[in-house]
Amino acid sequence: MPVIETAEGPAWRLRTPRGRLLLWLGWFALVALTVWCWQVMTKDTIWAFVADAPSQAADIGARAFPPRWSYVEKLWLPLWDTLNIATLGTMLGVIIATPVAFLAARNTTPSAMVARPVALFIIVASRSINSLIWALLLVSILGPGLLAGIIAIALRSIGFVGKLLYEAIEETDATQIEAIEATGASPPQVLIYGYWPQIAPAFWGISVFRWDINIRESAVLGLVGAGGLGLQLQASLNVLAWPQVTMILIVILATVVFSEWVSARVRHAII
Repeated sequence: MPVIETAEGPAWRLRTPRGRLLLWLGWFALVALTVWCWQVMTKDTIWAFVADAPSQAADIGARAFPPRWSYVEKLWLPLWDTLNIATLGTMLGVIIATPVAFLAARNTTPSAMVARPVALFIIVASRSINSLIWALLLVSILGPGLLAGIIAIALRSIGFVGKLLYEAIEETDATQIEAIEATGASPPQVLIYGYWPQIAPAFWGISVFRWDINIRESAVLGLVGAGGLGLQLQASLNVLAWPQVTMILIVILATVVFSEWVSARVRHAII
């Protein structure tokens, strides 16, 4: 903390005059950047629509209530499809991500020059593309249906599960691994008896957590033709059936709350 000489004697200051000047210049640059970004983002905005937005929202809200409770009978099968997309996609993603994680971890990869970079690239590529984009691409390739949704969820899950799992593998206690290797155990036995007991809680916790996330994501994949509740949502939006839209949103909310409860209970039981 600098000392500044004043008429009354030395005084303590948090910053020197040069430091205060640089601070003010930094704040000025930040404000200027914010103003410029705001102008870029809003250059095509039609402000008349923005001013009319509250009345439009109130109009849609009035049309959306009360929900069409009788429509829930048509949502059970799409809801089942959504749960299947999330569950099967998660299982497929975990099956693929597990060996990828072992290849990516520094202490288990067979080749730090080849296998590890390839595994890390797979993880990054999976995490960089949203599941909705995966579904859009797969619907174009495989056609509309649940298969595209399942594979989209799996491809998105590989990066998430693989990254967290390989970090858990790298954090394992090396002394336990060395003790098992000292007994003459084979590499598969080292994985089963050395690594697996240490990463099992993390593995199950990550898998259940990803399943919980996939419930949310699979609910909207139908917007691009991948089946599930999103398909019913898109159909209702196309005909402006707002009471049906409200009912679908209520079902999605209830499903997400239930999956969150199940996920919390399972993680608590495991960990």
